[in-house]
Amino acid sequence: MTTNDIILTKTYDKVKADAPALTVVLIHGIASDSRDYAKALEYLEKDDSLSNVRFVTFDLLGSGKSLSDDGKLNYDYKDQTNALKNAIKDLDIKTPLVLVGHSLGTFIVTRFASLYPEMVDELVLLSPPIFTRQDFDNPALMAGIEAFKQLVGAKNPDILKKKSFINSMEKIVLDKENYDVLSGLDIPTTLIYGKDDQLIASFNIPGLLKKRDNISAIQTDGRHGITHDKYEELAKILKESLKDA
Repeated sequence: MTTNDIILTKTYDKVKADAPALTVVLIHGIASDSRDYAKALEYLEKDDSLSNVRFVTFDLLGSGKSLSDDGKLNYDYKDQTNALKNAIKDLDIKTPLVLVGHSLGTFIVTRFASLYPEMVDELVLLSPPIFTRQDFDNPALMAGIEAFKQLVGAKNPDILKKKSFINSMEKIVLDKENYDVLSGLDIPTTLIYGKDDQLIASFNIPGLLKKRDNISAIQTDGRHGITHDKYEELAKILKESLKDA
């Protein structure tokens, strides 16, 4: 198997109706796995108006049930988007596709959409870090990122030494092209973020919205996690998407 053949492991795939009208693929954040969406999926599937939505989750490379191979993988954009492409193709989707990402996952689904725009109909970004090139010269922001790493390490000391975590931070989160890629997309995109989220540089969102009319933003209560305030808004977005499906 080459890196071009690697596929993400599917962890959830369900639709209540006989045939879906919309497919939603959810991608998790750093230092976690697809189980982060458990409460969100429980909430979404209780909503009968979403019964014809197919919900799918995958574990990213180096996380959960997906491949971890430090000798073969760099855990960079190339690896993750390649594996995501293979996983989505394997779903044999016949409906419009909405990609949902949280935190690190927002970078991956955005980069995927820039590489394969013909495969994606809509993006929903939960707690998306919006770092511009200039932000990487801001000591306060970089100190905040370092504090986040230490917080993750306090919960799981071993993870700071893992290649998957190190490269996810260095090659994805800290990629200086992230803002340019997002602001260059033509795909309908919604940002959902908590007003108390200290990790995402939300002060950049107004400028992004002025720059792109295909991007909208919803501010909720809460912080960085996949919490009720966010998946309640996600449900509203999906109901609107169903009208156009």
